Amino acid sequence: MNRYSVKPIFEDMKKNLFICLLFVPSMTIAQANWKDTSKVSIPEFKKNLNASGSHYLKGTFLTQAWARYSEMNPGTLIDGTPKSMYGDIGIRRWRMQAFGQVTDRIFFYTQFGVNNFTVTTPRHTGAFMHDAVTEYKICPQVQLGMGLTAWSGMSRFSAPAATTILGFDAPLYQQTTNGVNDQFVRKLSIYAKGQVSKLDYRIAISSPLSTRNSVVPSTPISQTSSFVPGVGNLQTSGYLFWQFFDKENNAVPYLTGTYLGKKTVLNFGAGWVRQKDALWNIGSNGDTVMNDLSLYGIDLFLDVPAGDDGSEVSYYLAANAFDFGRNYIRNNNDMNIGSATDPTQATVNGSGMAYPMIGTGITVYQQFGVKFRDGLLPDGGTLMPYIGIQRSNLQALDDPATTFEAGVNWLIHGTHAAKITLGMQSRPIFTTDSNGDVVESDRRNMYVLQYQISL
Repeated sequence: MNRYSVKPIFEDMKKNLFICLLFVPSMTIAQANWKDTSKVSIPEFKKNLNASGSHYLKGTFLTQAWARYSEMNPGTLIDGTPKSMYGDIGIRRWRMQAFGQVTDRIFFYTQFGVNNFTVTTPRHTGAFMHDAVTEYKICPQVQLGMGLTAWSGMSRFSAPAATTILGFDAPLYQQTTNGVNDQFVRKLSIYAKGQVSKLDYRIAISSPLSTRNSVVPSTPISQTSSFVPGVGNLQTSGYLFWQFFDKENNAVPYLTGTYLGKKTVLNFGAGWVRQKDALWNIGSNGDTVMNDLSLYGIDLFLDVPAGDDGSEVSYYLAANAFDFGRNYIRNNNDMNIGSATDPTQATVNGSGMAYPMIGTGITVYQQFGVKFRDGLLPDGGTLMPYIGIQRSNLQALDDPATTFEAGVNWLIHGTHAAKITLGMQSRPIFTTDSNGDVVESDRRNMYVLQYQISL
């Protein structure tokens, strides 16, 4: 069998990494004669309710706008028109948050906004409730809460803090059931969370949302595992991590992508998601086989200063074992605008920019970034290049699915409050060969320019 050679992958990556990082030295040289390197401070929207500030109300705002150029999967149709390449502008995220510690024991958190508003999004739709949580503090080590929330498992970036993501997006494969039986990661849950010494924990019991309203089109039961239509059994989940150095804030569930040298963080974590009889398939005897949803993960997060000048090194490593049942696979990607596929050119990937992101099998993910010194650019600005690699050995594929990302952040005032990210992603294309094996046959790229404002 003629397997796809990995050599062109790395040649292609070197070429595209060069393109993505080309503007870094030119920008640095262009700004070399600038004298004003003072750091701009952006105030927060916060109202203290007592003299100490322990009781407060706070509001935040986020916009992540994308300009993008994508090489489409073979046979892609966008609104019925064939497209091999396409450039578009979209809103990846727009969010507003309101939360507060009203008394020593009462905390509330709400979030409202839009995800993935693209040229194909129906008009006058899109904004929805992300979070609606009420929480009670039993003691400093234990808080109990209830509502629509992301307090759950199984890995660090199953609930990422969108404003602090290292690249142009988080490792989305960790949001395993996003839109299937949850609302963009959030679930109707009762949870317990807190910190005991250096252990940070979250444990939840959730009511999965009906899969009949899934963003993934439903298919009849077959020999390949799929989610059972309707409302499923209760789901349990959790994520625990040990904090070797500085402790992280756990007021809200979303974990930071990088602290930009402001903390010394080394964490080791582990988590799970379990739901009985969540999926089904037809067995070899024609009977119905019920499958439990079983998702597990371990990870390591390192985010430390690299000197006294504000420079920093950030590294993340995760290993996940997913069991969705026989040959389950989900094609997905950021803000995918492909609507259909010409059947004469169809691949395993489907339309648009999708690729086999999630499935039964093992996934290993690594991410690495380096922040340059503070004040490298005017107004306290600096640069932070990064790379990321996801490698998945999935039951439904005969070749591993390997996705590469690389890019650079321009931290305009040295923080996440205003930044521009230029990045590229190289993804695999899978087809079925003459032997019936599902193999990697080609690759496609996506280039993203993101402008983020967060207050």
